[in-house]
Amino acid sequence: MASILLYYKNKKNTDVPKKVVYFLFTIRFFSITIITLFLLSIFLKQVKNETQNPIIIVAIDNSSSIVMQKDSLEIKKDFLLKLANLKNSISKNFEVKSILFGDKSVSSLNEPNFNDKETDISNLISEIDNNYSNQNIGALVIISDGIYNKGSNPLYAAEKLNFPIYPIALGDTSEIRDIAILKINHNQVAYLGNSFPAEVIVSAKNFKGKEVAVSLFQNQIEKGKQLVKINSDNFLATCNFTFNANTVGLLKYNVKVSVLEGEKNTLNNQQSFVVDVIDNKEKILLLATAPHPDIAAIKEAIINSTSYEVEYGLTTEFKKPIKPYSLIILHGANSNQHPIINECKINAIPFWIINPSSSDNLQGIKINSAINKFNDAEAYFNSAFGLFNLSDELKKFTKELPAIKTFFGNYVLGNGTNVLINQRIGSVETQNPILFFSEINGLKNGVFIGDGLWRWRMRDFSEHTNHNLFNELVSKSVQYLSVKSDKSFFRVSSPKTINENEVVEIEAEVYNKSYELITEPDVVLTLSNSEGKKFNYTFGKTANSYKLNMGQLPFGEYKYEAKVKTNGELFVKHGSLIVKEIVSEKINTVANHQLLFSMASRTGGKLFYRNELDKLESALIKNEQIKPITYSQNNTTSLIDLKWLFWLILIFLSIEWYFRKRYTSI
Repeated sequence: MASILLYYKNKKNTDVPKKVVYFLFTIRFFSITIITLFLLSIFLKQVKNETQNPIIIVAIDNSSSIVMQKDSLEIKKDFLLKLANLKNSISKNFEVKSILFGDKSVSSLNEPNFNDKETDISNLISEIDNNYSNQNIGALVIISDGIYNKGSNPLYAAEKLNFPIYPIALGDTSEIRDIAILKINHNQVAYLGNSFPAEVIVSAKNFKGKEVAVSLFQNQIEKGKQLVKINSDNFLATCNFTFNANTVGLLKYNVKVSVLEGEKNTLNNQQSFVVDVIDNKEKILLLATAPHPDIAAIKEAIINSTSYEVEYGLTTEFKKPIKPYSLIILHGANSNQHPIINECKINAIPFWIINPSSSDNLQGIKINSAINKFNDAEAYFNSAFGLFNLSDELKKFTKELPAIKTFFGNYVLGNGTNVLINQRIGSVETQNPILFFSEINGLKNGVFIGDGLWRWRMRDFSEHTNHNLFNELVSKSVQYLSVKSDKSFFRVSSPKTINENEVVEIEAEVYNKSYELITEPDVVLTLSNSEGKKFNYTFGKTANSYKLNMGQLPFGEYKYEAKVKTNGELFVKHGSLIVKEIVSEKINTVANHQLLFSMASRTGGKLFYRNELDKLESALIKNEQIKPITYSQNNTTSLIDLKWLFWLILIFLSIEWYFRKRYTSI
């Protein structure tokens, strides 16, 4: 209406050309219209479509058994070249991702080196399920010989997948003539003056009527020998040896089985094992106010470490002195256990409170809580915790632990308190602890706030068919609390034994005369192997300690000497470690194509051999279930947010202003 009054009803426009009037009317009309639409707060709805091509994951077995066959050169060269051509060809229709798997986590390296010492196919499937969830995975191509010697049966993991598996079978399934040491069962720890057994399990295939000698050596001295008569083509025997623990320290033993004529694989005819001989067991006292499922869970976890003796009793019935014990564990702590805690403080005996019945008088924390009010709290690992190391598997597993009942209230931590596990309420990660440790006047103590520790043990068994992660959590806590404090100015911590496929890490701490951590001086270490070769290292410095990562070392025996000069003195620490050989890939080199076939058939895929890559490509392309997915996304935008409309209005009004100035009668 304003445009009509201004340009059509205005008598001043009689001398203006009609074309100019029409033009200005149009510009004014559109400008006013857009401004009016802004005032109405109109929203625009836009649908955006995005198409994702199917992902084909090509997983290559990087374990050493792949290249232990006579066709190893062909696999390393010709097959890998053909595989690269296959991936390049199918990339026209699919998104191809290449990964390697073996003894540890899945790697995204492109070229395999076949150096991994174990094969864990179930972990591969779990990693893919976790890392590629909610993505359009078309198929998983597994290139393997089907031999797995770590983790659970991959058939069970494969059944959870909603996409097909196409294995490419490598290796030879032919049975060979072979003598092998399958396993050595032995104690990890023995005690000085005691005897300990070692059980050697030997297998023989296609050597019926032959005889072999099973010998056990220490420092190249034969300590035992048994002759075994093979009475079948698929033979299994167990040889038992008993030894006396007469020397403190790490004892290494080698077991050898004689080699027979015609044996194809002699790499599995010997194995070694290590026994740590210590002076005596630490005594742990477990006192409870009442019977509880936690008690059995804690006892089993501690006994499993074999380094401790556990004595259990009810607080009201316990009358013995506590001086002989290295650690007191108090379950369901209440006022009846306060005298025990006071005795611990007087005798400098560490204690660990689990599932306290009240939030009052807890060491290292103050909780202002309402009576009979609790939270169902889940757990999550505190990444800043540094009193001792936990495995990566346990750190991840803490997020899967079931909720426990904790005190509802305001938590205030004391100085020097180190939290290992915090509470997660719903999706909120709080700073309220579940498990923490503190040290007051040189006395260590720990507190587990919550009811339901036994549920964690049950979940561990449900997920992994063992209690290893739960046992690790309890035993590492017990070890930290029970070990006597080192008052030296220079301290070095290193593993005694480690597998050859694990990274060797050594930690060190340096203190001044006030027992404050310092990192100014350099800490050096000289490592010597069994051949006398020496390797020099310098520790890296962290905020308040030292750390040395030596990577993976070849299997064998090593000794080290660490030095630091501080407080005007030279401090020297000596130690030893044994890197154990992983022989899993050497024990069985017969390919398991039946496993690969079962994984394919249960997931809707198909088994192919290494000379059938063209057939695999055809199967992937023809599979109608492997197709792109289009995702639609609705975007709502306010009209006033469209900046280009502002500039359009400005241009229209500027043009109108120009012409009105040009024709002054308007």
